[in-house]
This record gives sequence, structure tokens and C-alpha cells, in this order.
Amino acid sequence: MSDKVLKRYLFASDFDQTLSFNDSGYVLSELVGIPTEEFRRKSTGMAQLNLVQQGGELAYLLLHDPEFRSRVRKKHLYEVGKNIRLKENIKLLHEILDHGIPGYHFDFYVLSAAPVEVIRAALEGIVPPDHIFGTEFEYTITGEIDRIVRATAGYGKAAALDQIQTALQIGPDHVVYVGDGSSDVHVMLHVNMHGGFTIAASESKHVAQIARRTVLSDNALAMLVPILERIVDLERPEICEFFESHGVLVQEWDRVRTDWVTLRPANGKTLAVQPKA
Repeated sequence: MSDKVLKRYLFASDFDQTLSFNDSGYVLSELVGIPTEEFRRKSTGMAQLNLVQQGGELAYLLLHDPEFRSRVRKKHLYEVGKNIRLKENIKLLHEILDHGIPGYHFDFYVLSAAPVEVIRAALEGIVPPDHIFGTEFEYTITGEIDRIVRATAGYGKAAALDQIQTALQIGPDHVVYVGDGSSDVHVMLHVNMHGGFTIAASESKHVAQIARRTVLSDNALAMLVPILERIVDLERPEICEFFESHGVLVQEWDRVRTDWVTLRPANGKTLAVQPKA
């Protein structure tokens, strides 16, 4: 970062299904021989009963579920990270945010409820380990999970973001957060309330209705589009030119507004469509 940097921002992203295509819990279940449907059933049940903060289901299972606790060791978490499928161009996204936008610098951090070992192994050589905040465990001498030290889920994400923001001395209106699901709701509301900018990486109703923008792509660089528009104030042709200068061609760019609508009859009766005669 040079002395010419004029504007500094904090860019924070979720990991599972935001920077990756897979959920860490499913990959871990397959690795240790637990049916993925079993993981889905247990985690969905906890979410519906609000037993843990949204996103913290895997951490709870690893610590309290007999099947997961007896099978999973610290080494398995690193192995999951090495096997998880990442979205394209995360390294280039990191480089562009760091020094590729004239007059701007974005500090790249990852905040996720996934085990920190998974994220650090997956993003090794891309994002510095001290820029990754995930769920942290304490282990026994045999590698078994003993206790949770910190869970970056629900309000824990907002707390971690505030901690980073304070350490970097960046104003709340210079925070960008990207997420994809219900575990990101609290932190997105927190960022929006303080004038920051939120981006949804999925059409999930939990976040699409909250985020300022929604971007759907298999390429991590797509997250730059709303940043270049909203923060850097570039027009569409300039954005396409910017991508081309980094060796990337914008092949498709469709903008669609999605309205989530549920209708019910005011009189309590079932709505029916009468066939034409």
C-alpha cells in the first residue's frame, strides 16, 4: 500500500458458499463417514428450534453430538479445507482490493462460523491467517475437540467485525460485508445500520432482502461490480474496461430485481383459479 492511498475500507466476507461452493459441514461429514443427510437433519433441526446461533450448528455438533465428537479430529478440519472447492479468482480479488483500485485500499478479512482450521487451510497462500476469523476450538492431546473458544456466528460475527474495524481505525461507513445465508443476517443489519455496504452472494430471502446489492456468480471477482459502482463510482463501460485490464472479460451481466411476494386471501378462503369456459 502506497502513501497515495486516499480512501481505506474494510472488506469482510463469509466463507461457506460465499467464497466456496460447498458447506464445510457436508464435506466433513463425507470425510469421516457420516451420511450428509444425517448432518442436514441435525443442523436443520437445531436451526428450527433456535438451539444455537444461526451458522453455529456445525460447531455445536462437533462438540456435543456423540457421532461427530467420536470421529472428528483436528487433522480432519485441515483436510476439509484442502478438499473444499473454492470460487475462482479469490487470490486476484484479494490483490485488486489490496492495491488494484487507484485511490482505494480494502483490507480483506474472512468472518465465518466454519472452523478456523478449515478456512485457513482452504485459503492458504491467498488470505493471511491473521485475517481469518472462524470458530476456534481447544483440543485434547489426541486432537479431539474439548471446548469452543470462540464462535464466529450470529452476533459473534458482528462482534468480530467491530473488533477488526476498531483495530484498523476504519469508520463504520467504510465497511463492506458479503454473505450468503441466515448466519449473515445479524452482521448485515449491523453494517447497514451504521452506513456500511452489504452484498448478498445468494438469492436466499434471509439476506437478499437485507443486502444493498445481490451478486450471483461462480467467480469471486463478481463481488467487485457493486463496489466499483457504489463506492468507486464507475459507470458500466468503465467497469468492463477495468476487468479487461486485469485479464478478465465480462461475458454476461444481467441485472434483475427480485420481488419476494406471498399472497393469501383476506377472507381466509383458498384462492382458486377458475378455468375458462
